[in-house]
Amino acid sequence: MKQSLQLRIGQSLTMTPQLQQAIKLLQMSTLDLQQEIQQALESNMMLEVEEDDLPTLEYREKTTENNDQVTSEGSQTDMPDELPVDVSWDDVYESSLPAGDDSEVAEFETFRGKTQTLQDHLIWQLELTHVSERDYAIAVGIIDAINDDGYVATDLNDIYQGLLEQLDDLEMDEVQAVLHMIQNFDPVGVAALDLADCLRLQMVQLPNDTPFKADALDFICRHLELLASCDQARLMKRVGFSEEQMKGVLALIRTLDPKPGARLQEMDVEYVVPDVFVSKVKDQWTVSLNPEIAPKLRVNPFYSGMIKRADNSQDNVSMKNHLQEARWFIKSLHSRNDTLLRVARSIVEKQGEFFEHGPIAMKAMVLRDIAEELELHESTISRVTTQKYMHTPQGVIEFKYFFSSHVSTDSGGECSATAIRALIKELVGNENPAKPLSDSKISDLLNEKGINVARRTIAKYREAMSIPSTSQRKRLI
Repeated sequence: MKQSLQLRIGQSLTMTPQLQQAIKLLQMSTLDLQQEIQQALESNMMLEVEEDDLPTLEYREKTTENNDQVTSEGSQTDMPDELPVDVSWDDVYESSLPAGDDSEVAEFETFRGKTQTLQDHLIWQLELTHVSERDYAIAVGIIDAINDDGYVATDLNDIYQGLLEQLDDLEMDEVQAVLHMIQNFDPVGVAALDLADCLRLQMVQLPNDTPFKADALDFICRHLELLASCDQARLMKRVGFSEEQMKGVLALIRTLDPKPGARLQEMDVEYVVPDVFVSKVKDQWTVSLNPEIAPKLRVNPFYSGMIKRADNSQDNVSMKNHLQEARWFIKSLHSRNDTLLRVARSIVEKQGEFFEHGPIAMKAMVLRDIAEELELHESTISRVTTQKYMHTPQGVIEFKYFFSSHVSTDSGGECSATAIRALIKELVGNENPAKPLSDSKISDLLNEKGINVARRTIAKYREAMSIPSTSQRKRLI
């Protein structure tokens, strides 16, 4: 073996810093992009927001005029050594804050307080109730055991055993008495032991002249478990009600809330900022970028003009690096917006029937269809459609929603899974509650329309949409 040196010329793809930055910005959501832009503005002296996007500061001009007027009068140029006892600071020195205009209303929606839980609501009512310290401690122990739906999730005996360590000579009757007190709190039906107890508490507090109240209360206490059978003839025979009584009792029970505590559980609202807007102009769907998702950036002309070509000092080299980074960032941002707009327009063009008729008219489409049309890679389309939203007449929809698998039809065409889900939802919504459609029947109805879907597929889509089974959807009236 003889050692030798050889020189070979070849080509290979490498991830340049510019390409890495462009890919990073492309897959960012609107919120992440705004944070990235803000960080770039703070770290790069060459980047700045165009003057058209800067907020107006008219109140500063008014404040400056007031300060000039006060200074010319000489009333506040000198600070007194002492202030009278009955004089406040604001009486001598005016506030530097601008006077608020009555026409401008503060956006209080941006201020969020502490979210109130069901336990907080019950403790607040307990504080307003005159109870002894002993009953207060028992009530706190019971309230801690109440779940978000309003039920006592822990066995009453376990609560009793836990309170024995805090209270001497505690009896079970005391715990039950405090439990009955809490059951009178708001919301009605809270602190119930089970579903029958919850409905009973709500039924008891209804006015006495409520039709079928006595029959409904007796049915809840004795025969509530029979409702699961959904057999009206057997239920009437077992209970001994007439058809009219049975309908009145069931209608009254349906007015009750099986989860009274869920109404007080405040969920944090998450607002979605759309990346593009879709609107119909002259019978054609048009797509436009949301101008509020990112400010317009430019290179600062003052700092860029200070760069000297032949100067290799540390400051000059640093400014050159900042200038190059600023240009790359602006170019990557423009590339992101251009790619996002091209993908959105292609989606709207292919799914035009969806914007006209809704999810039923959704066409089957995959990432490859958009990638081949725009001559981009599927990974690029995947990055563009992730966490990007489109404001349409059908609502704010994520880009990923328009991509779904397909099912073959008798005519040789394709039907998207989204359209099949919409058809299932429509059939279930229009069914007879006394005779709901089975999965096999829904499959037969879709087959009549030329869509070949198996019963198991129907069951899978139905469960994905949280639609109950046939027995659970059945109603007696």
